[in-house]
Amino acid sequence: MNSAFFWSSSRDCVIILYSMLKRFGVSLEQDLLAQFDGLLLSQGYSNRSEAIRDLIRDALVKKEWLKEDVETAGVVIIVYNHHLHELSKKVTDIQHKDFGKVVSTLHVHLDEHNCLEVILLKGKAKEIKPLANTLISTRGVKFGQFVPATSGKNI
Repeated sequence: MNSAFFWSSSRDCVIILYSMLKRFGVSLEQDLLAQFDGLLLSQGYSNRSEAIRDLIRDALVKKEWLKEDVETAGVVIIVYNHHLHELSKKVTDIQHKDFGKVVSTLHVHLDEHNCLEVILLKGKAKEIKPLANTLISTRGVKFGQFVPATSGKNI
């Protein structure tokens, strides 16, 4: 996307101009369009264009993940009982082993037994996928999910 960045010190404002929007038509069956409009409404979209832009971006991120040498990002979510024998230590050790890929960790105490960790990863897809899988498949993890994201450079 072409963009221009302007800074006006006299008015203390930043203006970012994006490339011109292009219009195109989409033909859909009436029932499919009605379902799409219902989805948009339930997700808070104010118009179809923004929803279609998000669908396109999502497809581009999925394509980005297929190129394993591309710099990307992702989030691992795990829930575990911290009382299990050395599980907290094991999860921490896994992260320290690949500290260059772990950007940040959020640790939340859900109750007196269970913890939730959100681990932000950054690196090449081929390097962070195995790390995410190792964390999720660690014995004692009750729930694990990996959410692939993007560095934003290519969309």
